[in-house]
Amino acid sequence: MVGVKAPPRCSNSSLAAANEWSSISSTLERTILYQVSCCCGPAPTTNYCCSGLPPLKESTSSRLLYTLIHVGASATSCLLLSRTVLDTFWGKVLIPSGLCTTPSGQNDCPVPSGSGAVYRVCAGTATFYLLQAVILINVNSSTSPRARLHNGFWLLKVLVLVGLCTAAFYVPDEHIFPAWHYVGICGGFAFILLQLVLITAFAHTWNKNWLTGAAQDRRWFGAVLLATLIFYSIAGVGAFLLFHHYTHPAGCLLNKALLSLNLCFCGILSFLSITPCIRLKQPCSGPLQASIISCYIMYLTFSALSSRPPERVLLRGQNRTICQPSVSKVGAQTPDTSLAILSAGIMYACVLFACNEASYLAEMFGPLWMVKVYSYEFQKPSICFCCPDNLSLEEGPSGEETGSGAPQTPHRLSYSYSAFHFVFFLASLYVMVTLTNWFSYEGAELETTFTRGNWATFWVKIASCWTCALLYLGLLLTPVCWSVTRPSQPTRVIRRRCRRIHVST
Repeated sequence: MVGVKAPPRCSNSSLAAANEWSSISSTLERTILYQVSCCCGPAPTTNYCCSGLPPLKESTSSRLLYTLIHVGASATSCLLLSRTVLDTFWGKVLIPSGLCTTPSGQNDCPVPSGSGAVYRVCAGTATFYLLQAVILINVNSSTSPRARLHNGFWLLKVLVLVGLCTAAFYVPDEHIFPAWHYVGICGGFAFILLQLVLITAFAHTWNKNWLTGAAQDRRWFGAVLLATLIFYSIAGVGAFLLFHHYTHPAGCLLNKALLSLNLCFCGILSFLSITPCIRLKQPCSGPLQASIISCYIMYLTFSALSSRPPERVLLRGQNRTICQPSVSKVGAQTPDTSLAILSAGIMYACVLFACNEASYLAEMFGPLWMVKVYSYEFQKPSICFCCPDNLSLEEGPSGEETGSGAPQTPHRLSYSYSAFHFVFFLASLYVMVTLTNWFSYEGAELETTFTRGNWATFWVKIASCWTCALLYLGLLLTPVCWSVTRPSQPTRVIRRRCRRIHVST
């Protein structure tokens, strides 16, 4: 039509720009909101929060994050205990006077350090794990509201942990040291006992699993033989190196006696594991588990000797330090920090293994897992000897955990949440007393804890070594002694009545 104007048309470029900006803003809004929900809300897993990370199960991601929290708390304790860090930052990093834990008469105060700071950080960390252990008692489903607390709210939990550690710094020394010291000692010994039970259960389970396969296929018998030779070789080489580096012709009689005694323990346990009377009651007993226990005894001996204070003797007219690792047997021996770092690294790796394995066994076998794990019978062998195959759990695509063998309850947990946090509570106490030299915490320093040694730490580790040997000895002898002392049941005599049959002809 003439005289009618056409409506104005929007250019394609402006429409595309508007749509693109709307898409970006909506994506950005969803991303920010979801990231906030991952940190502050009950996010199911970390995979959707951090898309760049490899896919992880809910159980794996949660345990990994809790482990990182514990590693961070332990690293903070080491830094606060280090004399080198204190000398470097003393007077440079100051806390405002309003936040000072003790009145200093100045505008600002230095950062707390020493054994008091370690006690306070570990007290906050232990309280953090203990609170969650109490809250998560009897959680049996991953969809429970309390289970969401375990698997989410990470930012809030970190803030609670920091708040607990900060509040501990406001507790006076005369209140925190006497009481918390005894709590730490009891918790440390309980965690050592838990570690020893786990290592014996680990050796027993491995041996029983592979011997089950050896009864079906000779290749499993070859694997058992190879593993036994490897562990005995490690124990023998370790004993030789300990004699070479931690003894000296001029002294070290205590080291020589302890090494000889522990080697005798290893030999006795190995002999008992293959005796006919024990094999009759425990057909799965064998040298494989004895070799694992012998290897662990040698590690505990190494950890104890590296924690022992050195000796000083008069050698060639001069006072020399001996009983420390050194290549030369004639000259002076100097402390080697690399071995101390190796011992501390192995110790902390065992701590993390105990925290994760104990929670798994507690969920599989219940509160009495320390007894039931030894009586478990495998149906078939597997490479994953530490996890019973027909009880292993897998998680579905939606995050729920389902069983792979016997019928399991939907959304069943793959490990006990409460036991997991309680073991981390004990681990925090164990790290605290280990860093502060157990019974002599006054004047503890990181540089001297793992290099110069301490008699209290030395005897605690020697006692752990002997307890491990006694625990395995009890595992071997208990079935034999129980069958001897158990009263025999009276046999029932069944008399059959005979009837006479008369046949008339």
